[in-house]
Amino acid sequence: MQHPFAELIGLVFESVHKGRSFCHIDADEKLFNPHNVVHGSVMVALADTGMGGALYPLLEESESCATIEIKINYFKPVREGTLECATQLLHKGKNVASLESEIFNNDSLVAKASGTYAIFRPQKHVKIKI
Repeated sequence: MQHPFAELIGLVFESVHKGRSFCHIDADEKLFNPHNVVHGSVMVALADTGMGGALYPLLEESESCATIEIKINYFKPVREGTLECATQLLHKGKNVASLESEIFNNDSLVAKASGTYAIFRPQKHVKIKI
């Protein structure tokens, strides 16, 4: 699947399986904040995209998903190297799924995120006879 935003920030999926994904992004200066560290929104995008990547293989062909909410805790700043994001599904119901991502830099945990996703199905149109 083409993902223009992921391409824009240099996000690459290494593996995608049912309920799991692994992706990474290089800590490039264009992604830094004014303090010369990777901007927090880059890590949110990495986790959010990783969660979507883990969930999509579990959806029916006609289904899609969208983020309802995402929460992230930052533990360490990142100035160089690669950010690696490991995501796993925690729970999938009929309409909602919960996932968790851990983000590493040089084998050190730098952030952890949890997210909730809505699962959408095509609407069936019912004709009303008058």
